[in-house]
Amino acid sequence: MPPFTVHALDLSNPAHRGALTLLLDEYARTPEGGGEALAPAVLAALPDALAARPHYAGWVAFIDGRPAGLVNCFEGFSTFRGKPLMNVHDIIVSAPFRRRGIARALLDAVEHEARRRGCCKITLEVLEGNTGAVAAYLQHGFAPYALDPAMGRAQFFEKKFY
Repeated sequence: MPPFTVHALDLSNPAHRGALTLLLDEYARTPEGGGEALAPAVLAALPDALAARPHYAGWVAFIDGRPAGLVNCFEGFSTFRGKPLMNVHDIIVSAPFRRRGIARALLDAVEHEARRRGCCKITLEVLEGNTGAVAAYLQHGFAPYALDPAMGRAQFFEKKFY
């Protein structure tokens, strides 16, 4: 397999826009992503919607011009540390390209940018059953979040608006 390249996502670049929507839709169709394709209207609007977000950052990996991996991030803020943080919102390595170090390289790009921005940490969420991703995150230095072990680990909740 040829080597891969990782690029900061340029949402004015048609190849990057196509990689974003292709890979994100692939992720959405997996059990980890909910198992359903993204709506065509969402896919059509997504690149411009992300480009309009000043705290968005993303990277894409290619192998021989084919989209192989993607990470979408948003800068947030830690009130306890008084510094920005970087949240990994989506990360996917396309099925044919897994186990080649692409996820590690994408996370390295995120960490480099987070450090450049003066972030105090990188956050992400992962489903318990996604054991491959959990293992990759642990190997990359991530750990479950708890302020006080007596209070337990943090849980992720959502409240959807339809």
